[in-house]
Amino acid sequence: MSREGLVMRSTGSWYEVLSEKQVYQCRVRGKLKLKGTKVTNPVAVGDKVLFHLEDDQQNQGIILDILPRENYIIRKSPHKTSHGHILAANLDQAICIITIIFPKTSIGFIDRFLVAAESFRIPAMLVFNKKDLYKPQHLQQFEDLQKIYEPLGYPCQLISAKEENGMDEFRKSLQSKKTLISGHSGVGKSTILNKLYPSLQLRTSEVSTFADKGVHTTTFAEMFQLDSDSFVIDTPGIKELGLIDIEQEEVSHFFPEMRALLGECKFHNCQHLHEPGCAVIAAVDANEISVSRYYSYLSMIEDEDNRR
Repeated sequence: MSREGLVMRSTGSWYEVLSEKQVYQCRVRGKLKLKGTKVTNPVAVGDKVLFHLEDDQQNQGIILDILPRENYIIRKSPHKTSHGHILAANLDQAICIITIIFPKTSIGFIDRFLVAAESFRIPAMLVFNKKDLYKPQHLQQFEDLQKIYEPLGYPCQLISAKEENGMDEFRKSLQSKKTLISGHSGVGKSTILNKLYPSLQLRTSEVSTFADKGVHTTTFAEMFQLDSDSFVIDTPGIKELGLIDIEQEEVSHFFPEMRALLGECKFHNCQHLHEPGCAVIAAVDANEISVSRYYSYLSMIEDEDNRR
């Protein structure tokens, strides 16, 4: 008899599946792996699956099928460039943890994260950590970024996990939702979760002062149940977020400020590169679209060119 469960953790070959308040250790049925999808992980954290127990006396089972996904966030696999790696599935929101210093999160990474979320209409939020380290110029950088992203529909929060500043507001953002938390290594994802929910006891590491980079402490994506209807997914630190499954001509659709100008360019197939009568380029020239966002767009278009 099959059961329905929620994938809480993946370790590559084994999956922890929550069903009726009990966690089962499950493997994937062989045929499921051969379903032709070009992903390195056929089953992702957040998936709803059907499984059956191998032995009623034990907690080990076999995953038989994946129920239809509402959405997912996928990145290009760092090991197989023609394959994708699903970070998590069936999300209510995605949060990018950002640090302006120690380490510095690039604008390109932020924008790729937002495009990945937009491609499946997943609401996204930007949380800037390590406020305790920010000098006046860093606070000004935060305000400048806030002015770019909040009008586009991406709320921005400024917190300090170390000093527990702004954490109550952040905790409220997680209530009654299934949330993906992502970002570079060293931005403090695990520290934030430990401060909010000490019982998690997630492993953390210091940022290297020599390289100004974080050390990977989360090896596999893992979902934690915070209360009866609140879940958070902690992901391994990501160096680069390579987009996948997005065609070149679609990229601008996932920039809200460019999507608002659909149909206003002179040419219906305008790529917003150098075409005459381009409404997007005109908006950049008029400071109605952020130059940094436009450069991120060009970088993504260049990636798609190289992939063809």
